[in-house]
Amino acid sequence: MRVQSVLLRATALTLAFGVAPAHASMMVGEWFHGSWNCRIDGRPSKMTWRVVDDPQTSCRGDECTTTSGVTLRGRFSDNGSQYVPLRKTSSTAASLNFRHADGNPWRLNRRSANLADGYTTWQGQRYPLSCRKA
Repeated sequence: MRVQSVLLRATALTLAFGVAPAHASMMVGEWFHGSWNCRIDGRPSKMTWRVVDDPQTSCRGDECTTTSGVTLRGRFSDNGSQYVPLRKTSSTAASLNFRHADGNPWRLNRRSANLADGYTTWQGQRYPLSCRKA
């Protein structure tokens, strides 16, 4: 692979246009980003939302191109269990709609800078969810 030529091209573009590659630390966070201590139907739980680097590499023959980018990663642990992924579906300054790894819709409503409450859904039933920024 001619990875070195791709790196040289990326460096040349950066120098020519003064554009640095996207990096997770450069992205402004939304209100729900960070670590949260929660209670799900009364049980202790933890939730985190992070912006992480997400480079994409594609190859055509022996020439590869890598583009830089970022993505949002959410995860949730119920009562000390293994973390499972969360997927944001929409958000505003006052609310976050997302899906649990099992596909069920969840919602958080922002009450203050470090408090939010809402619900989880499991087998068609809603259960209370309250969170405090860690």
